[in-house]
Amino acid sequence: MLLGMGNREDLLAGATRCLIERGWARTTVRDIAAAAGVSHAAIGYHFGSREALLTQALVLAMEELSAELDRVGRSADPERRWAALISTFTSHRALWVANLEALVQAERSPELREHLVAGQRQARAGSGGSVPLALLTGLMMQWLLDPDHAPSAADVVTELRELAERTAAERPM
Repeated sequence: MLLGMGNREDLLAGATRCLIERGWARTTVRDIAAAAGVSHAAIGYHFGSREALLTQALVLAMEELSAELDRVGRSADPERRWAALISTFTSHRALWVANLEALVQAERSPELREHLVAGQRQARAGSGGSVPLALLTGLMMQWLLDPDHAPSAADVVTELRELAERTAAERPM
């Protein structure tokens, strides 16, 4: 094993914990170093900055969540897929909130923006396009703000079918 490989992994794990527990804006270098059990200098050595480390931790955490959702499978019925996604708004709430915080931070961080754009492009390709990604974002916002009144998976599927029927009826022949 190369010297420092453990510190890098520990830093990523510590940064992920901090993102989930404290959020993007409230996570400090000191918090990450303490969570990882390493010195502050290790952050600069391995990642260059707090922002670069948090970005990498968020990207990895979202990739793990995406892989978890992929296990539901593309062959599952639409309601089951939407239900699996919606359940993550509760089970991984802090991660989704950290993701939203990162979107705001990306306005002033070209590196973070680049990573988020790449993730968005990957999500569009994997989910079937821009509309499912837009639905995901909208559902996430509704579930994070008002879970008691947010749409269920059955609601989403029903409304999508109704929208498709209305759109097909409105098309000129």
